[in-house]
Order: sequence, then structure tokens, then C-alpha cells
Amino acid sequence: MHHFIVIGNPISHSKSPAIHAAFACSVGLDISYNRQFCPNDFGSFKAVIEAFFHGGGVGANVTLPFKEMAFDICQEVGTLSKYAKNAGAVNTLAIKGGKLYGDNTDGRGLVADLVGRGVDLHDKTVAILGAGGATRGAILPLIQSSAVVSVFNRTLAKAQTLAQEFATQGITINAHGLDELTGHFDVIINATSATTTGQSLDLGGVSTDVAYDMMYGKPSAFLEHFNTAKQIDGMGMLINQARLSFELWTGRAVDLDKVVLDL
Repeated sequence: MHHFIVIGNPISHSKSPAIHAAFACSVGLDISYNRQFCPNDFGSFKAVIEAFFHGGGVGANVTLPFKEMAFDICQEVGTLSKYAKNAGAVNTLAIKGGKLYGDNTDGRGLVADLVGRGVDLHDKTVAILGAGGATRGAILPLIQSSAVVSVFNRTLAKAQTLAQEFATQGITINAHGLDELTGHFDVIINATSATTTGQSLDLGGVSTDVAYDMMYGKPSAFLEHFNTAKQIDGMGMLINQARLSFELWTGRAVDLDKVVLDL
């Protein structure tokens, strides 16, 4: 029996247990995957991680608001994947070589979902709205797919800072204010919290072939705006980032065509 958890606050809404149970069923593994509520403070979060892994836990997913805390702990006492380093956040924890190992599968989950839906990213123009953690995690996987990435953010300076940070690693992204969002992009990704907070985005002067909202489960004014484009919400990203976590923990490849999901 392999033991896994997902740590968050709140956590009761998490679909991760159902997703991972379906993965395990598809490859014939016996697993236990539970939701773990944690008070929103560093000490409590660290104690949960230590207790889980000392008790024989195999892997943990980390969701809001703990992804940055997980990064800090791995930086302090463990190791980090290049994706976690670029994101500045960890969504997947494991033990590697006797040490805590932090990975971030979110951005690769996004790219896997796009590619799986027949979206070609090679030399395509991709606009990402927002310059927070979700954007930070998506940049490296998009660049590795040979996409040309532009970040648009309400506060231009934040987008520029992000571009400068990636430039030190030899990664080129374009930084703009959200008010500069015009013209046509092959793909536009909403990585802001506008869908969950109900904020409006000024999308008047831009068009796209593919509109992708990282959020799911709520009406999206962003997707509705691009009603002539291919519209994709974040459910596929959720499933694909989970698949990458599961494969890291178990060494078993998951064929999504053989996974029966009832979400």
C-alpha cells in the first residue's frame, strides 16, 4: 500500500484523491490518498510534512497556500527540480536519496494538456496574463516547447522583473503591461485569479486561436470573450499535473486513455 496526501487550506474541495485513485486503478496499484488540512503557518506545515514522511508516506501534493512554503523547506533541507526552482514553488514532494525532494508539475501539466488537445506550440506566439506563481511555473515548459512567450500584467514592473529573472538563465520572454494586450496570438493563457475573484480583464483589442483558462469549475468571462476560439479550462491541466506527480512517486506510466475519471 502506497500512502499519499494532498496538503492545503482549504482542502475539502480537492479532486486529487479521485484523480489518483483512478490512476492507481489503471495501473493496478493499491494506494491510499487522503486530503490533509493544515493551519496556514510555516511551523504547522513543516510538522505535517515531517510526520507524513517519517511515518512512511511516499508522496505529497501541495496546494494553496503552501506551495511557496514547500519550496522554502526543500531549499533549506532538501533538493529542488529545475521546474520548482523556476516556479519558486513546489506542488509535489517526495523522498529522493534520503532527502526531501520538491518538484513543480503545474507548467508541464499545462503543456501536456495543450499538446494532448492537438495544440502545436512550436514557434507559436503565446500570451500569458498575469505575472504571479502560476505564470512563473508555466514559462520554462512553454519555452522548452519552442513557444514564443509574452507576459502581460496589470503592473508592468512585475512582468519586467519576471523577464529579467528568466534572462539570467538565458530564457527570453517579452514583458508588457496588460493595457498593451493587442493583436493576435496563437494561444492566450489566463493565469490571473480573475475567474475566481470575478474581476474583469480588458481583452478588447486582442484575438487568439486558443483561449486557455488555468481555472476550472466556475464560469469564465475570459473564455466567453474568445467565443470564436478553441476554449479550454484548467481541468486538463489539473489531471496532467497529477499524472506527472503520480509517475514521479510510483515509476508507473499512466495512459490517460485508460483512466476512468468521474469528477
